[in-house]
Amino acid sequence: MKTVKKMHPTSWYLGKAGSHLLLVIASLVIGIPFFWMVTTSIKSPAEVAVFPPIWWPETIRWDNFSTAWGLAPFGRFYINSIITASTGVFLEVSIAALSAYAFARIKFKYRDIMFLVMLAAMMIPSQVALIPNYVVLKHLKWINTYQGIVIPHVSSVFGAFLLRQYFLSVPASLYDAAEIDGMGHVKTLVYIALPLARPVLGTLVLYLFLAKWNSYLWPLIVTNTQNMRTLPVGLAMVRTAEYAIGPEHLMAASLFVLVPPLIVYFLAQKQLIEGIATGAVKG
Repeated sequence: MKTVKKMHPTSWYLGKAGSHLLLVIASLVIGIPFFWMVTTSIKSPAEVAVFPPIWWPETIRWDNFSTAWGLAPFGRFYINSIITASTGVFLEVSIAALSAYAFARIKFKYRDIMFLVMLAAMMIPSQVALIPNYVVLKHLKWINTYQGIVIPHVSSVFGAFLLRQYFLSVPASLYDAAEIDGMGHVKTLVYIALPLARPVLGTLVLYLFLAKWNSYLWPLIVTNTQNMRTLPVGLAMVRTAEYAIGPEHLMAASLFVLVPPLIVYFLAQKQLIEGIATGAVKG
């Protein structure tokens, strides 16, 4: 009979110390650039240009934010980003949930083949569809409109795949019980499948929101007036004037774009952690 070799306490403490040291180093690598951006946004021009650089300003310059805000219509950019991101996430999650449920629970001809074809679409770069989408939108007269920004990107193969895999893991007895109670497919999806998939759904919503909030190329192409620009495009407009306004104003404008995703992340971090834990247990 084999004996289990116990780990020496010293080795255990060294291992814990090493893992914590790696976590501290990783946190510093990620956190220092963000801290530098925040401190730069509240420095004076002289403090930004000084060498060696200083980490914290002697006097906090809150007026950098008001100056950066006045460089472009950020209020309008915020409205455009909120409308396009929230509408796009709602439509994309809705279509992904319907597709995932159909591929997971409804039997129809060539279902598996169609699912493989859908997965193959993930291998096609999104840039390939830029010109065809623009031509279609031009004929529909959707250039420089909210629907022109949102509609071409409301299908999510990744979201459909993620939710389908979770729906397949739900015990079939729950779906059978819903069918016995007289629920149709739509009610089963709304009242059974989606509530059970809430952690995964929250993770998907956060992922899609960040992707749409930070989207730059498509809103730049499909809009041609300042009133329809989104925040990433507005930040690029400020970036072109960096030499006229200074790095401190550019960093302040960057915070305008960064703060809302951080707020959404902190509000949704519970669902994100639950989604990761659920995936780990299911795996």
